[in-house]
Amino acid sequence: MSKLANISGAKAVKAFIKAGWIKVGQVGSHVVLTKIGVRVNLSIPKHKELSIGTLRKLIRVAGLTIDEFIGYLK
Repeated sequence: MSKLANISGAKAVKAFIKAGWIKVGQVGSHVVLTKIGVRVNLSIPKHKELSIGTLRKLIRVAGLTIDEFIGYLK
């Protein structure tokens, strides 16, 4: 299992878009992503650094493993 590092919200958004999520808008400082066939939306804060817990929760809700997500960061 790879180690998850602190990344920015913008970098996380790019990784989720590579994973098939679609940006549907922005509410305040949060970017909202959706995916066809998935009943939940992702709300990603556009902070300079996301906490590890927040990032892990977003990855789990998106149905990805940490290793898959790290692969999308590259």
